Amino acid sequence: MKKWIVCFILASFLFSCSDSKDKMEGSENAEKSTADLPYTATYSSQFTSDVSDADLKMVLTTYKDWAAGNMDGLEATMADSVYYEGSNGSSVHLAKADLRKMWTSYRDSLSSVEIEMQAWDKMFAKDKGEGHIVTWYKEIDTYKDGRVDSAVYHDINRVKNGKITYYSSMKRVLK
Repeated sequence: MKKWIVCFILASFLFSCSDSKDKMEGSENAEKSTADLPYTATYSSQFTSDVSDADLKMVLTTYKDWAAGNMDGLEATMADSVYYEGSNGSSVHLAKADLRKMWTSYRDSLSSVEIEMQAWDKMFAKDKGEGHIVTWYKEIDTYKDGRVDSAVYHDINRVKNGKITYYSSMKRVLK
C-alpha cells in the first residue's frame, strides 16, 4: 500500500512538472505569434515598462520647471540636440540652446502656469533600445495681459542616457 501511495505522489509530481513546462512553452509561443491585426507598427510594438524611475523623475521635474519658469533646470535635462514636435504642428531639430531660447520667449509671455498631471507611463521600445515617458496633463496658462488659456496635453518624451532627445506634444484646447 505504501508503494502505491509513493508511486501516486511521484506520478502526480511528474505530471505537474510537465504541465508547467507545457504552459511555459505555450506562453513563449503566444509571445512569438502575432495576431491578425489590421496594421503593422512602423516604429515599434514591443514595449515594456523598463524605464528607470530616475528618468521618470527627471521628465516629471521638467513640468515643474516649466510651471516655475526655471529654464536652467529645463535646459539641464535636454540632450545637446533635441527633435521637437510642437502642439501647433511644427517640427524642428534644435540645439539645446536654441530650444531654450524658443521656450523662454514663450514662457516670458506668461505670468503663471498651473499643471495638473493626470497620468504618465514608462515605455521602453525593446527593439529600438529607447525609453519613453508619456504624459497626460491639464495646463492653465495665464498671460501677462490677463488672458487665461487652458488645454489638455499628451506628450512623448524620449530619454537616452538620462537626457531628453525627443519631445512631442499634442494639445486639445478646453472651452
